[in-house]
Parts: sequence; structure tokens; C-alpha cells
Amino acid sequence: MDDVRAKLQSVYDPEIGVNVVDLGLIYKMEEREEGSLYIEMTMTTPGCPAHDMISENVEWAAAQASGVAMVYVDVVWDPPWSPDMMSIDARRELGFV
Repeated sequence: MDDVRAKLQSVYDPEIGVNVVDLGLIYKMEEREEGSLYIEMTMTTPGCPAHDMISENVEWAAAQASGVAMVYVDVVWDPPWSPDMMSIDARRELGFV
């Protein structure tokens, strides 16, 4: 999963300018069967205008990882995202620390 996580770090929220991993938008990643990856993620707000673009980019980036043939991205709203979910680097970059 380290390779997948590294690929996902190339996917940025265009409005915030921070990648989805450091934003804390990726809740779960699991290989359900060989080559098939399930990703559970959220957005910073339910009305995020970049919702479709971000989830499609997550799917594409994860599919670039070694051994991944199929990716299913599930966007969930529970638990709701909060700034506490961001990495310390993201919080610093955005002025939360």
C-alpha cells in the first residue's frame, strides 16, 4: 500500500493546493482480491465543486501503482472531514499550526 499512498500524494485538491493524503481525505485502502483495490475517501465539504475530478484522479493515480488492475473509489461523508485529519505538514502549510 506504500506505493499506492505515494501515487495518491500526486493528487491535489485544486482549491486548497494540498494533496489528498496530507489533507486526510483517504480513510481506508484495502486490497479486496488480488489486483483489486478499494479506497474509501471523503471531501473537505459535501458541496465540494471538485468532487468528481478529485475522486477520478484518485482512481487514476491508484491504478498506476504496481499490481493494481482495478480501483473502486467510494466517497463517504461519515465521519465528516475536519482540519484535525490533516498531516502536521499540511496544517503548517495552511496556517493551522
